[in-house]
Amino acid sequence: MIFLIEYNRSEGRIVTFREFDDRQRREAEDSRLQIEVADDNKEADCEVVLLEAESKDALRLTHRRYFEDLRQMLENNGGRVGQKLS
Repeated sequence: MIFLIEYNRSEGRIVTFREFDDRQRREAEDSRLQIEVADDNKEADCEVVLLEAESKDALRLTHRRYFEDLRQMLENNGGRVGQKLS
């Protein structure tokens, strides 16, 4: 799966989230480019990324910062900073 995420850093939230299967790579890349061009005109503090993962759940594990704020990450990590996930 390919995931397109537009993330507003200053607000700490996902603005756009889309899923594509592996055969839709070109469509995913075109969508990313369209968002980046539009964001250039908005002065938004956004990042736009394409990420690959087996599932949305796997993506949530590897890229938690898009889905959780710092407080949630610390709570879900038992309050321990720097602990590795197994």
